[in-house]
Amino acid sequence: MPINSFLYPAPSTPTFPYQVANSLRFDDDSSHSLTRTFGSGNQKTWTWSAWVKKTANLTTLGDFDFLLFNGYQDNNNRLSIFYSQTQADSSVDDCLKIFGTASGSTSVNASTSAVYRDNSAWYHVVCAFDTTQATGSDRIKIYVNGVQQTLTFDTTPAQNSNQSINFNQNHTIGNYNTNTTSTEFDGYMAEVVFIDGTALDPTSFGEFDSDSPTIWKPIDVSGLTFGTNGFYLDFEDSSALGNDVSGNNNDFTVNNLTSVDQSTDTCTNNFATLNPLFATQDSGTITEGNTIYTASANAWGGSGSTIGLTQGKWYFEIQINNNAGGHFFGVIDDSANVNDNPHQRTGSTFYYSGGQMYKDGSGSGSYSTFGASDIGGVYLNLDDNQISIYKNGSAIVTDFALSTTKNTLFVWVMGYNSGSDQLKVNFGGTPPFTISSGNADANGYGNFEYSPTLSGVNYYSINTKNLAEFG
Repeated sequence: MPINSFLYPAPSTPTFPYQVANSLRFDDDSSHSLTRTFGSGNQKTWTWSAWVKKTANLTTLGDFDFLLFNGYQDNNNRLSIFYSQTQADSSVDDCLKIFGTASGSTSVNASTSAVYRDNSAWYHVVCAFDTTQATGSDRIKIYVNGVQQTLTFDTTPAQNSNQSINFNQNHTIGNYNTNTTSTEFDGYMAEVVFIDGTALDPTSFGEFDSDSPTIWKPIDVSGLTFGTNGFYLDFEDSSALGNDVSGNNNDFTVNNLTSVDQSTDTCTNNFATLNPLFATQDSGTITEGNTIYTASANAWGGSGSTIGLTQGKWYFEIQINNNAGGHFFGVIDDSANVNDNPHQRTGSTFYYSGGQMYKDGSGSGSYSTFGASDIGGVYLNLDDNQISIYKNGSAIVTDFALSTTKNTLFVWVMGYNSGSDQLKVNFGGTPPFTISSGNADANGYGNFEYSPTLSGVNYYSINTKNLAEFG
């Protein structure tokens, strides 16, 4: 499993005969969650499965937990699956954990030894729960990407005990029951499945790729036996994001989520986002599924993309929400020191809000500037080493030569001035601003305000499927 890695063009790419169309974006600042009151089900045996792309780390945000799934009767009777601190060391964040109480006492407490901090990656998480097992350590199994994880148990559930998942009470996806601000999930979920009455292993939900046998991929789960309270959320209906397609009609209530939060960034086509692990120390805040950068101090700060590029033609969009202190956007070489004024470094090419183009740290030219809500269309032609920039569909920079230092390039955005400057980056998977027209690339991927085609030449959204073909 990749930890703290960036996505570079891969030498081989797995095939995905089963395609996942949509995911749902959760933002930890927006009180996003899905809730449902269950009827009575099997409280001893069940399975929860989801594909998860976590877009922040607990240490970075200073949050306590990221809740994935929670059953809540009251504080004395509850059970949660979440990201938290490891059992062995409370200073180590971002492990997977399951914790529960019964009648006011801890009834379940176990965590993985591994931590999961790669904000560019989709992980498949399966929790199989079965208190009927004779051996205590067999009563909880957590799998990530098809591999059973080593668990540290502080409290093992008692044999044949009833726990708070599947009780006649409220169940929540993406947060604790009371919408506590320190437990909101931050990231994307896809293919969320609950099986009532059976503890399944991960092969019911995924398989290893035959050509790339270390890569785990999803399979069609529609034929599973879901049980009374079982559900399958595929997030394909933007008007009913909590729609259960298992056949049980166990629909969830949507809280503060809208059609804007439906995404095509999925475990079968991973789109670029901003990466909080690839950012300046004075990095501001990155929100809405890592698509919005907001400056947070009177200094230049910025973040780069999760996917790096070496060749091909690529398109993304930027909306400037404010320009109180200035902004840069463009590309940066992977060898640059991002904590030492990236816009002044060799290997960088940026548009600057003062109307200049910066290359290798030097600015020149006099170009049109952006106002609030203007949308910039950025065309990266790495085959000819050029960048073109459009404002609201009209050209302001055409065929500007990129830095002659050409290693792996990452999209990079920068802002300044105490939280006033905000750049919304649309890589196509989850637009962070309203799209009125809707344009996909020539492969049918992405959702953009303006066309990715420039002068009859196709440019492509930055995602793993396009990267496999053109990168």
